Amino acid sequence: MESAKILQPAVALMAWTMVMWLWMYATRIPAMSAAKLDPDSLAKDPTKTLDDILPAAVQWKAHNYNHLHEAPTLFYAVCLVIALTGNGGGTSATVAWVYVGLRVVHSILQSTVNKVMIRFILFTLSSITLMALIYHAAKIVFRF
Repeated sequence: MESAKILQPAVALMAWTMVMWLWMYATRIPAMSAAKLDPDSLAKDPTKTLDDILPAAVQWKAHNYNHLHEAPTLFYAVCLVIALTGNGGGTSATVAWVYVGLRVVHSILQSTVNKVMIRFILFTLSSITLMALIYHAAKIVFRF
């Protein structure tokens, strides 16, 4: 069904989020063991965080995993709106795939070298792409 094509990039981003979850724990658990960290004692001391204890490169994956639960929530919602209105094929699906591609590249960059200005550019481009999808959904729903 052509109108459901926009759901493919949404599911792809969900799968990517789980890849980041695996990567986060594959690096975080060994780092916590190496630091001889007792998670229960960390939970009882609100002045300490894993950012204070673990190497930054380990935490970059966790930060990115958290980022994948921020703006992408709007992406999932707008994909559903566009699909439910029967407009999820063609350009809508292509723009959604561009959004997913930008988010994946952002994840890889943040989780490896973490160059902030490049991340900012990728985040800005993905945000503009998301705005375009939201504008498209608004045109459909409000009929303007």
